[in-house]
Amino acid sequence: MRINASLMKTILYGSTTSFLAISFMIFPKEAYEASIRGLNMWWDVVFPSLLPFFIISEFLIRFGVVSFIGALFEPIMRPLFRVPGSGGFVWAMGLASGFPAGAKLTARLRQDKKITAIEGERLVSFSNASNPLFIFGAISVGFFHNAALGIVLATAHYAGNIIVGLTMRFHRIQEEQDERKSKTSQPFSLSYAIHLMHEERLKDTRPFGKLMGDAIHSAIQTLLMIGGFIILFSVLNQILELINISILISFFTTIILTSIQMPIELSPAIISGIFEITLGSQMVSQTKEATLLQQSIIVSFILAFNGLSVQAQVASIIADTDIRFQPFFLARCFHGFVSACITFFAFQWLYIDESSKGEVQPVFNHDSISNLFVNQLEWLLQWGSLITLTSLLAWVILLLHKHKQV
Repeated sequence: MRINASLMKTILYGSTTSFLAISFMIFPKEAYEASIRGLNMWWDVVFPSLLPFFIISEFLIRFGVVSFIGALFEPIMRPLFRVPGSGGFVWAMGLASGFPAGAKLTARLRQDKKITAIEGERLVSFSNASNPLFIFGAISVGFFHNAALGIVLATAHYAGNIIVGLTMRFHRIQEEQDERKSKTSQPFSLSYAIHLMHEERLKDTRPFGKLMGDAIHSAIQTLLMIGGFIILFSVLNQILELINISILISFFTTIILTSIQMPIELSPAIISGIFEITLGSQMVSQTKEATLLQQSIIVSFILAFNGLSVQAQVASIIADTDIRFQPFFLARCFHGFVSACITFFAFQWLYIDESSKGEVQPVFNHDSISNLFVNQLEWLLQWGSLITLTSLLAWVILLLHKHKQV
C-alpha cells in the first residue's frame, strides 16, 4: 500500500509538472508577461525592502542582542504565546518587514537551538505577517485610492495575528509539558540578560568582515529564492486562468460567496488572491459589484491567508528544520477567517469616510499614517531597482573573492 501511494504521488507530480510545462509552451507570450510582472515586483519592492532587515537580523543574532531581548521578554511571551522571549524579536521584525521574514527568523532560531520545534511551529504561525508599507501604501492607497481603509485592514490583520498566536499557544501543549518536566524557567533579570548577550557574542569567533559577508550572502540567497517563487506563482496564476482551471475552482468559491450573501463577481479575485496576494487584492478593488465593506472583508482574508506563493516560500524556508508546515497552513486559514470577521464587525467604527470629516473626528489620523507609507513605497519604486542591482553586484564580487580564497 505504501509503495502504491508513493507511486501515485510520483505520477501526480510528474503529470502535473508536464502539463504545466506544455501550458507554458502553448502560451509563451502570456507566461513571459506574467513572469515580468512578478520580476518587477521582486526587483523594485521586495528585494530592497527585505534585504536590510535580513542583514541586520543576522547581526542582531550573532551579537547576542536576540538573546538579550529573549531574556527580557520571557515573562511576557511565555505566558501569552508559550514561546521564548526571543519570539518577541521575531514577531516585531516580522510585522515591520513583512512576509516571509518571520519564517526566516524562526528557522534561524531553530537552527541555533534557541527554540524547540513545537515553539517554532507556534512562532511561525503568527510572526509571518504583511508589513504596514504594503497594507497602507500598495493596497489602501495604490489599489483603493482610499487612505482611511488602511486603518481597517491593518487593525483586522494585526489583531487577527494576535488571536492566532493566543490560539496556537495550545498547539501540542501536552507533548511540550512532557519535554519540560525537568526544566525551570529563568526569572526576569537585566544582569542575566546582559551576561547572556555577552556569552552569545563570544561564541562566534568570525571577524567582523567575514560576518558581514556571510550575512549578505545568506540574505541574498533567501531573497533569490523568494523571487523565484514570486515569478513562478505569477506565471502559474496566469496559466491556470488561460486554461480555465480557475473556472472550475470558481464553482466552489461561488457557492461560498452565495451562502454568505457576497457578490459572485468577487470569485475571480478570491482565486487570484489564493495564489498571489497583490493581484488578488487589485482585482478585489476593481470589482464594482461589491460594496467597500465586502471588498474589505475579502482583502482581509487574502492578506491573512498569505497566498500560496508566500506559503510556498515559508515551506521552503522551514524545510531545513524540523518545523512542520501543516500547523502554519492551518493557522493561515484561521487567520483569514478571524481577520474577515474583525473587518465585518469593526468596519463601521474604524472606517471614517472622507466626506464625513466635518461631522465626525476620526480616531486615527489616517492621512498622515498613509502618507508616510505611500512616500516610502514611492521611494522604493524610484530607487529600489538601483538598490537591487547594486546589492547583487556586491554579492557577485563577494562570491568571486570567496572562490579565489578557496
